[in-house]
Amino acid sequence: MAFLTHKTRSIPTHSQLKNRILTVQADNFEAVTLEVFHYQAEHNGLYAHFLDLLGRSPASVQSVADIPFLPISFFKNYDIQSGQDWTAEAIFSSSGTTGQTTSRHFVRSTDWYDQICLQAFAHFYGPVEQFAILALLPSYLERSDSSLVHMADQFIRQSKHSQSGFFLYNTGELREVLADCRRKDIPCILLGVSFALLDLAEENIRLPEEVVVMETGGMKGRRKEIIREELHKLLTKGFGQTHIHSEYGMTELLSQAYSKGKGIFHCPPSMRVLSRELGDPLSLEKPGRTGVLNIIDLANIDSCSFLATDDLGRVHEDGSFEVLGRLDNSDVRGCNLMVW
Repeated sequence: MAFLTHKTRSIPTHSQLKNRILTVQADNFEAVTLEVFHYQAEHNGLYAHFLDLLGRSPASVQSVADIPFLPISFFKNYDIQSGQDWTAEAIFSSSGTTGQTTSRHFVRSTDWYDQICLQAFAHFYGPVEQFAILALLPSYLERSDSSLVHMADQFIRQSKHSQSGFFLYNTGELREVLADCRRKDIPCILLGVSFALLDLAEENIRLPEEVVVMETGGMKGRRKEIIREELHKLLTKGFGQTHIHSEYGMTELLSQAYSKGKGIFHCPPSMRVLSRELGDPLSLEKPGRTGVLNIIDLANIDSCSFLATDDLGRVHEDGSFEVLGRLDNSDVRGCNLMVW
C-alpha cells in the first residue's frame, strides 16, 4: 500500500536540522522539535500515514503537546526511515529470545550516532577520554548489531587510558584492571548489564567510591527480572558503593539519559521524556503521576523522533523521570489503525 505524504510549511534542510539538534537548548527545544516533526511528517511515509489514520493534520500541530507518538513496536515490523535517498551504514537490532521478533533501527550515519553518544555522556560526566571505560557486556558483546556495544566501543576508543576495554566472563582480569586503575588514581567507569554486574557483585569486590558503577539494564533470561530499586540495593551491598549510576537507552533511540543514583534519570539536550495516560494513549499525563513513557529523541532525525514506549514511568516537574516497569503484553499492543 502506498503511503500518503503531506506538504508542510517551509522547514530547514536535513543538514540545517542536524546543526540545530547539536546545539539545541531548553529555550529553543520546542521550536526545534516542531521543525523536526514537520520534516518527518513530510519525509517519513510511515509516520505521515500514521498521522493520516489518526486524523491529525501536520498543520494542526502547533506545540509539543499536539505531536502524536509512534508506537515503538513498529520498529519490529517496518523499516522506519525519514527520507528514502540513503542507505543505512548500520542496522541496530534489539536482543530477543529464539523466534521473537526484534526491533531494527536503520542508522544513516554511525558518525552521527557517535557524536550524539559522546555529547550526551559529556553533558553529565565531562569528556569521556578522561575515564578508563571498563565494559562488562557479555551476551551483548557476542552480537555484531548491538547499539550498546557500538556506543561502548566508541567510548573505549576515545579514552586515553590503556586499561579501557571489553570484558566477557574474564572477571579475574577485570579485577586486576580495577586494582591497577586504583593504584594509578585513574577515574574509572564500570559499565555493565544487570546480570553481569550482579554476578560480579556476588564475588564481594569492594570498589572505592571514585569508581562509577553504571548499569544499563538487561537480565536477558540469565536471572529473574527485578525492579531497579532492588537491583541497586544488591549492587551497592556487593560493591560497597553509596550510589549506582544508570544509563537509559534502547535500540530505537540514538540519545541516552543518565542517572547518578536512585533511578532518577535526566535527559541530554537532544532528548525529552513525557508520559501518557494509561487509558488514553493520545493524552499526556500530569507530572508526578504514573503513566507510559513517550520519548522525543531529536537525534532520530533519520528514523522517527517521537516514540511511544512500553515503559511505565513517572516524569517530574523538572523533566527528570523514573522507569517503574513495563506494560503487560506489550508485544501485542499498539495502534490497530496501522493494520491493513
